[in-house]
Amino acid sequence: MKVYFLRRLLLVPVTLLGITMLVFILMRAAPGGPVQRDLQEMNNAAAGEQGGTSGMRESEGAAITPIQLFEIEERHRREKGTWRSYLEWLGVVPRDLQRTARSFNEEETRISIQMPGVNMDADIVKKEDGSVALRPSEDLTDVQKAIVTDRIDEYDWKARVVGVAELRKRWKRNSGGLELPDAGSLQERAVLFRSGYDGLLQGSLGKSDKYDDPVISLVRERIPISLFYGVISMILIYGICIPLGIVKAIKHRTWLDNVSSIAVFSGYAIPGYVLGSFLLVFLGARLDLFPLSGFVSEDFSELPLGAKIFDLFHHAVMPLACYLVGSFAFMTFMMKNNLMDNLAADYVRTATAKGVPYSSAVFKHAFRNSIIPIATTVGQNVTLIVGGSFLIEGIFDINGFGLLQYSAILEKDEPVVLGVLTISATLMLLGNVISDLCVAFVDPRIRFG
Repeated sequence: MKVYFLRRLLLVPVTLLGITMLVFILMRAAPGGPVQRDLQEMNNAAAGEQGGTSGMRESEGAAITPIQLFEIEERHRREKGTWRSYLEWLGVVPRDLQRTARSFNEEETRISIQMPGVNMDADIVKKEDGSVALRPSEDLTDVQKAIVTDRIDEYDWKARVVGVAELRKRWKRNSGGLELPDAGSLQERAVLFRSGYDGLLQGSLGKSDKYDDPVISLVRERIPISLFYGVISMILIYGICIPLGIVKAIKHRTWLDNVSSIAVFSGYAIPGYVLGSFLLVFLGARLDLFPLSGFVSEDFSELPLGAKIFDLFHHAVMPLACYLVGSFAFMTFMMKNNLMDNLAADYVRTATAKGVPYSSAVFKHAFRNSIIPIATTVGQNVTLIVGGSFLIEGIFDINGFGLLQYSAILEKDEPVVLGVLTISATLMLLGNVISDLCVAFVDPRIRFG
């Protein structure tokens, strides 16, 4: 069985690679990305009210220059091809950690670019043999040249020149089908950069296009919130549904079974976001029993420990009700139906015929086999614990993981989408392994080959 679980774990990175590759390619191929969005905003701003309604292609007075496009795509890291960008995101090839770029003027072979971190320029020079040289600007003093030289050597700054042919490819790839305003005026572009490995393998998920913050920081801020609601919800669901399913199986077709079925299915029929709106209006706004929004109060950090615990759960009552309202039916009836099937099995009837007490027949014989399908859901729910619900988080103004995923998809914030996808997919794949472990723990007779 150890070999089986080892194989399952080794498949996790391979499957994760395929998932992230597919989503990365689809996001790059989908229209309306960050480059096109910024170009549209620039076009509308330049064209005024007429350009705001006629679109990029139809507005004649708002031409986008190549330099504007190149600056936008460099800001969003879209100047390279899809495969190169994906390998950089994985961290298997180096990427530009810092960079600044300028376009050469016609017939110019030397261009000055300000060195990041110091208020001094460095020169990028095109040599006759096609190579590129990086050195301090000729306009600096000897002391300043020494400072720039030390900075180049210390941080390993390099220079490259992007040729006209490559720039034409970049324009065609990211301009949305626009024609070059003046193909003859396209000039080579000098890039001052510092490269290194900075991807998934190095523990980096990039920077958000929307927030300009590291994706890891955004996730770290929101996962504890979703974990709080997810863990409590799962404890309550399993803690209530399993005993309730057992009681319903034993008391089948009694008033208790009928009343509990009505209650469970009524909750299943109510969407969580509908219940949330109702609770906000009546329990929050009208009766003022619970806070209307937020995870905790604004003065939470100033409260004593007891008041912090009360404040946390005071804010959590209505969101938890929305998370739980539709979650009892599936688990309860799975437990009930499995137990009823096993209670009708021959081995249970044989046990009771031999004089085994009915309670022992239920809990020592039938229950173990009935809990196996429930055990398979434990790992599958790991992703749901973290994922949250963007509708419920939106209603109660909770900055959880679900709302982060939703806003990233709407904004086409590629680094955040890939970051949350990587975390969710990893949890899903590990959850499948956890499910098998739970099944083996519940019933030691089960062996995985």
